[in-house]
Amino acid sequence: MNQSENNKKLNTFFNEEYSSLKSYVSSNLKASVNKDAEDIIQDVALKLFTSADRYSPINNVAGFVYRAIRNKIIDVMRSSKKPHVSYDTQNEAKLTELTHLIYDTASEVYPEQMKQELKNAIINLKPNYKHIIIAIDFEGYTYKEIEKETGVPIGTLMSRRHRAISLLYKTLKSKQEIINK
Repeated sequence: MNQSENNKKLNTFFNEEYSSLKSYVSSNLKASVNKDAEDIIQDVALKLFTSADRYSPINNVAGFVYRAIRNKIIDVMRSSKKPHVSYDTQNEAKLTELTHLIYDTASEVYPEQMKQELKNAIINLKPNYKHIIIAIDFEGYTYKEIEKETGVPIGTLMSRRHRAISLLYKTLKSKQEIINK
């Protein structure tokens, strides 16, 4: 099965079942959630279409899409229970957490220059390493969720993250020595 076959199946399914998907999402969202059913469907569709070539052949498209939508609804419901924090504040906190992890120190204060260096180091990682750091440390995905989405075994994902953190540590250690001189 060629790579575009999954895209074709997904495209056909979304075109034929959009109104059913919208009803499904609407019926599963609680009134307290500030997210439109169409937004959720579009988020899921975007994620599925951009990753379609990474999946093994999709045999049960309906089950695949509905499971992805159900997972997105659960994520939205979880996030609606948390107090709203701005995107920048949230990422700043996560950046500080990752800096704690890399520097293995209890200090709460990190120079802005080191945080910027960390951002640059993450951007410059190989794609597999960058994706796992962003997914786990910034987007809050679990290894199990990523395994379901990508088909990559949890052990491999954990190894990638460990290697990524090691590379970040080495990169930032050399930068820190330069900054401290």
